[in-house]
Amino acid sequence: MTEKSNDPFRFCTRLSLTEVTGRKASNITELLEGIKAADDAIIYHHTHRFIKQSHHLVPEGANDFAYWVANTVQADRLGEELTSIDIVQYHSLADIRDAFVKMLERHIVENPGPMRTVAPCREFHFMRAIRFSLPTECAAIDYASFIECLRNVSVSSLYLHVFEARLRPPYGVDDFSHWFKTNFNDEIVGKEISRLDPYSYTLESLRQRIIRIIEHRLPEVSRG
Repeated sequence: MTEKSNDPFRFCTRLSLTEVTGRKASNITELLEGIKAADDAIIYHHTHRFIKQSHHLVPEGANDFAYWVANTVQADRLGEELTSIDIVQYHSLADIRDAFVKMLERHIVENPGPMRTVAPCREFHFMRAIRFSLPTECAAIDYASFIECLRNVSVSSLYLHVFEARLRPPYGVDDFSHWFKTNFNDEIVGKEISRLDPYSYTLESLRQRIIRIIEHRLPEVSRG
């Protein structure tokens, strides 16, 4: 008989609105100053927007800062360096911001002299993501009901519990592995899910991978 949790996992979904901040950058220095002044919601928008909007594609480290630098400013090398920042290595948006700041500061020091300024209407516009979390009807009390819920919730729910969860306390931990560890003391499922690199999957393939992990564990816990 599978153990049941006294603390059901309530699946939530996310909604977001995009707010125009009014701040813009026309060159690398202004981009740096804008990132330094940016709050978490701005950093989140420009580093995570691609993952949610292109959930059927495997993300390749895309972020708005790198895209603008490479395609508008046409600083190809710097664009590649900004693209190479692996946001999965960082457990807070402040740390992600610092990584971009350090790389841009180093570039400016190593490349003194006139700086290319883009034409009007081609500036980088800083945007802010205003995020909302809403409960769904899906609640899991054991392994089987968790699998059933995970099969049926939207990719927005999956995105919230895996990607966004890592950026809030406890930092670096997704909601799924945290629940299994906390409620069932299941280090096996917890470790397997937490070891996944969610940025290397599409959201649908990530869903299927997590389901397989739990399904593989289910016969064992049912016998226990």
